[in-house]
Amino acid sequence: MEWLTETFRENQVIPIFLTLGLGFWLGGLKFKSFSLGPVTATLIVGVIIGQLGIPISETVKSLAFMLFLFAIGYSVGPQFFRSLKGDGLKQICFALVECMIVIGVTVGICKLLGYNKGITVGVFAGAQTVSAVIGVGSDTIKSLGLGEVETSKLLDIIPACYAVCYVFGTVGSAWIIANLGPMLLGGLKKVKEETRILEEEMDSGDFTPDPGQIIANRPVSFRAYRVEADFFNKPRTVKEIEKHLKSRELRHFVERVRVNGEVMDADPDVRVRKGDTIVLSGRRESIVEDAAWIGPEVSDHELLTFSTENLPVVVSKSGACGLTIGELRNKTFMHGVVINKVVRNDMLMPLKRRFKLEKGDVVTLMGLPQDVAEAVPEIGYSDRATHESDIVFIGLGIAIGCLIGAIVIRCGGIPISLSTSGGAIISGLVLGWLRSKRPSFGHIPRSVIWFMDNAGLNLFIAVVGLSAGPSFISGLQQVGFGLFFAGIACTTIPLILSIFIANKVFKFPAAVSLGCVAGSRNAVAALGAIQDSLESTLPVMGYTVTYAVGSVSLILAGMVVALLG
Repeated sequence: MEWLTETFRENQVIPIFLTLGLGFWLGGLKFKSFSLGPVTATLIVGVIIGQLGIPISETVKSLAFMLFLFAIGYSVGPQFFRSLKGDGLKQICFALVECMIVIGVTVGICKLLGYNKGITVGVFAGAQTVSAVIGVGSDTIKSLGLGEVETSKLLDIIPACYAVCYVFGTVGSAWIIANLGPMLLGGLKKVKEETRILEEEMDSGDFTPDPGQIIANRPVSFRAYRVEADFFNKPRTVKEIEKHLKSRELRHFVERVRVNGEVMDADPDVRVRKGDTIVLSGRRESIVEDAAWIGPEVSDHELLTFSTENLPVVVSKSGACGLTIGELRNKTFMHGVVINKVVRNDMLMPLKRRFKLEKGDVVTLMGLPQDVAEAVPEIGYSDRATHESDIVFIGLGIAIGCLIGAIVIRCGGIPISLSTSGGAIISGLVLGWLRSKRPSFGHIPRSVIWFMDNAGLNLFIAVVGLSAGPSFISGLQQVGFGLFFAGIACTTIPLILSIFIANKVFKFPAAVSLGCVAGSRNAVAALGAIQDSLESTLPVMGYTVTYAVGSVSLILAGMVVALLG
């Protein structure tokens, strides 16, 4: 053990990566539907290994945390700034109200119980499951000019309080929003019926129907049919066939044809006769059910061997922003192109005809390359997969953000600043938004964003756990078991208040209200539970804007909690 301890102390990268690896492994284990998650598990593993007394450089912790904060800002930047105007403004106001409720309840309860600033920051981070508050709150406490001993005491207690409150913060918030929430709004049966009616309204309208398109991510199919229907008693052009399909309220396209045994592209004037074969594209569930009128389906390997494009496109053109799915489908440049899915803030959105597209949404188009190429410039810019990241953009972005955050302004003798943490996340917000406006620079692949987000946060948490290890147990003994119940109150009370406020004050529909509450709290697990409970994807309509705002406001709230606690 002595040899292992000395090795760890002399080679600090070993315990850091050991903590990170074991933390992700432990966090991935599940008991029924419960799991610790990588953040809490990494903290626990770090605390255990940290009992060996391993000093870790603060620079490592700061570096990882800045990468995480910048990635968060970059990923939600387009949605955050877009939501500052238009329909999203109401949801922004709600997210800020919920943030103030969370701050007020947590600070109030902690003051009532006589907790110091360190405990308050830890309770807030755990009860609201905002792990980044550990870093932001710690930076704020360091800037208060307290004595070295007192500052160290406050910082050491934060991880322990976070760990105690985090478990109910995660599990409890999902249960409260998904199970108790519908009961508070009139009962599950009533909320499900209201949601069903809302879904029908969103799927109605004077747009060309697309049968079966209820939820996202339903695959597009290309199938071959031998022409035998009476409609083809006389030769029909491809243009006439597609017009007839439209009259039958079918959004299918003729992609290729075999005429007199010869395979050719489906040009509008190509004539098709009985006995020829055509390839139709469309949603799998609708094309299988509704294309049989043409004739029997056939297997024609040569005819079906051709290239198709499945291309993510970022919505940025003013002509596309604000269009509904139904309106976009009816545009002439969308001929032969099917919308495969719509993603907003990495969340699959419901493909309803009345669902409105917003700047920064990623629409996946599918069709022949030439058809997709015609549609892309009318909608935005393609988001093709690439392995390259704009390191200049990342490096200068984080540096400039931290530099601005390091500026301190004294107000009545009290030092006030964004801190390097706040500077990094705001820099990410601005640069992520600029990237959506000017896609020629600042590209960071989604896989890299995921790595900066997850590895950055968990590397930071690993160092926190290793550093806090020696004082963790004594910290728990100091605050006592009552801290767990304080955490329950700080999780539950704001959620119940927010559910009522979303529905009764802001007048959001019940499903959207629950989505808004989950988004404002960044409760990803709660969103899944709500959708399962209501058997609907509509709660995500209230989740995306509030998630973007909550991602920023809750992290920055760590500064306020540290100042008020």
